[in-house]
Amino acid sequence: MSFQSYLDNIETKTGLTPRQFIALAEERGFGPGTKATPILEWLKDDYDLGRGHGMALVHVITKGPQIDDTHVGRGGSHGDKSDTLWLDGAASNPNP
Repeated sequence: MSFQSYLDNIETKTGLTPRQFIALAEERGFGPGTKATPILEWLKDDYDLGRGHGMALVHVITKGPQIDDTHVGRGGSHGDKSDTLWLDGAASNPNP
C-alpha cells in the first residue's frame, strides 16, 4: 500500500483527514521530536488504528508531508505519485 493510500484509508475509517490528526496531535503536545510509541498508543486507544496506519500518521505528525524519493514513482501498489503527501482529504486530492 502506498503512503498516500494509508492516509486515505485512515480518513475512510475515522472520518478525519491527516491534517485534522496533525491538529489533534498538536493539542496533545505531539509534534517533531515525539517518539512513535505515545502517538501509536493514542491512535490505537482513541481510533483503533493499527501499527501500519499509525506509523503513516506518526510520519506526518513528526516530519510533515514530505516523503523520501525512494517511495515515488515505483509503480504498483507501494509507489506514491508525489514526494509530498496530500493531507486535506482524499476527495480534494488533485493527484488521486
